[in-house]
Amino acid sequence: MADAIGAVSLVGHRPSIVRITVKNESKTQKSQNIVRFPVKVDCSAKGVLSHLMMQSVKKNRMSVFPIRALAMELTKEKKKDERLPKTWNYLDSGADDNPSLWPPENKADKPSLHNPLLRQERMGCGWLGAIFEWEGVLIEDNPDLDNQSWLTLAQEEGKSPPPAFMLRRVEGMKNEQAISEVLCWSRDPVQVRRMAKRKEEIFKALHGGVYRLRDGSQEFVNVLMNNKIPMALVSTRPRETLENAVGSVGIRKFFSVIVASEDVYRGKPDPEMFIYAAQLLDFIPERCIVFGNSNQTIEAAHDGRMKCVAVASKHPIYELGAAELVVRRLDELSIIDLKKLADTDLTEFEPELEMEKEDERELPSSAVAVDDNF
Repeated sequence: MADAIGAVSLVGHRPSIVRITVKNESKTQKSQNIVRFPVKVDCSAKGVLSHLMMQSVKKNRMSVFPIRALAMELTKEKKKDERLPKTWNYLDSGADDNPSLWPPENKADKPSLHNPLLRQERMGCGWLGAIFEWEGVLIEDNPDLDNQSWLTLAQEEGKSPPPAFMLRRVEGMKNEQAISEVLCWSRDPVQVRRMAKRKEEIFKALHGGVYRLRDGSQEFVNVLMNNKIPMALVSTRPRETLENAVGSVGIRKFFSVIVASEDVYRGKPDPEMFIYAAQLLDFIPERCIVFGNSNQTIEAAHDGRMKCVAVASKHPIYELGAAELVVRRLDELSIIDLKKLADTDLTEFEPELEMEKEDERELPSSAVAVDDNF
């Protein structure tokens, strides 16, 4: 180890400056360091000299062990990097996994919007869209006409009449989907389209083109329009039939989006119709409320991450308990009810498993002693 030799002397006539010379002598290196710093004249030169000697010894150690010095510098830099940067965002740091990070993510938020008022409006519970089914929700529905149409088509095609459980299963499906997947009458696309078109012709002839709004439908639609809530209409009927029906009852002006059978590949319980309607309305699925009248509609809405309001028009209320709300008429609802639905996060149904209670009574031991001498 190198020896340090120092000397203390006054500089000029200024009593507040002390010159200290430290000489490091070693076999391989000789250097001379001169340090100037202001001190009081009455300070102890011995203490200053010892401090400079320690600094010189430390420098020599760092020069002898450069790897250790580099490791110490890297450790300091790592500790500095562990601090949170100024641009830290809780949304990018696993806020869902860490409940201590608050507030939670708002799925309706859109940071790309440059207008803060529009962004605030999206994050409020009043930003929502309504998706209506046609038959059984807005107008009176007669499910017997659909069953008669299928039975007539089966007779014309020479097929066996479908049983009642199969007719209940095809409710809400597209005609092509029901013919090829449920009834299994044909797999040929040309024949499937021909039979689907013929089925619609039979239904129109039986229906007669007379539509009647359900009680409370007109009033509820007016309330939504006054509150500037966009509305969409979905149905598995052909677009021409649906457009004529909506125009005949005078509510075409309320709906900015109409989704018909030509717009989707599959009907209920597939959520394709509702998801496509939400895209046309420019709303996220979590902020859309579906109005339907069957369990197929409830299943499709929940699969599409939407809320559902069931109208008990052809099913009793107790059979529609899977919906968020069940009403007999649409005018029973208010805007407050819809805002509460939009503000609530939809969670998947997870049944709670109950643990079986163990019997605390002591049971008789089943162990049998064996005598080795027997």
